Amino acid sequence: MDYPVLVIQQQNVIIPNNHGEKLVGTLHETGSPEIVILCHGFRSSKEYTIMVNLAVALENEGLVPSALILLEMGSFQIGGYWREADDLHAVIQHFQGAKRVIHAILGHSKGGDVVLLYASKYHDVHMVLNVSGRYNLKRGIDEYFGKDFFERIKKDGFFYVKDKTGSFRVTEEGLMDRLSTDMHEACLKIEKDCRVLTIHGSADEIIPVEDAVEFAKIIPNHKLHIIEGANHGYTSHQAELALVALNFIRTGLQEGKDKP
Repeated sequence: MDYPVLVIQQQNVIIPNNHGEKLVGTLHETGSPEIVILCHGFRSSKEYTIMVNLAVALENEGLVPSALILLEMGSFQIGGYWREADDLHAVIQHFQGAKRVIHAILGHSKGGDVVLLYASKYHDVHMVLNVSGRYNLKRGIDEYFGKDFFERIKKDGFFYVKDKTGSFRVTEEGLMDRLSTDMHEACLKIEKDCRVLTIHGSADEIIPVEDAVEFAKIIPNHKLHIIEGANHGYTSHQAELALVALNFIRTGLQEGKDKP
């Protein structure tokens, strides 16, 4: 099937959230009313390789006439999962108010959790792609911050962590927010008419592939795809990741057209 040649124009968009903050995104504009929203993970950005490659793949495959927005999900913080879901809602409301249609929301890592939380609360987007999201948010903290993290944060109320991208502050409030976020309970509230795809790498060194299996057990209209050998950043599996996501979105769009 031949797709029309599309002219893609990129533009920055700034949308206020409910806390008086500015959410920043990059809109890949095709002139179509349909939009796919991509959300990055913790300690990454909308310029992260996965996000950029997925955007390019969507454009090149002709799945657009959907415009795309790569969304910058607020400041770097260990918690704030529900708040970021509310930020996503502010973005979706903005575009719905402009008579745009949200085809799908896709998130990687923490962004995967955010799009699932969104689907559990708002029920107005019916295609969700969770790429390497974490099911058990109580896990992974020891490995990232050290086993004495709780004693350190109780002493001062915060501590600083250095990683390959720089340093960031972890607060007691943010940590407690993460620990109190229950993905299991939230995912039970995702409605059956919402199609959910979880993609996960079998060699994910950050979030174990078992988390993906747990999502598959509880989300009603769910498909699971494990990419063999892929790590958390899909370093050597970018093309396969894009193809799986594209096929899911394409199938969902076709099914929507076939409904009477």
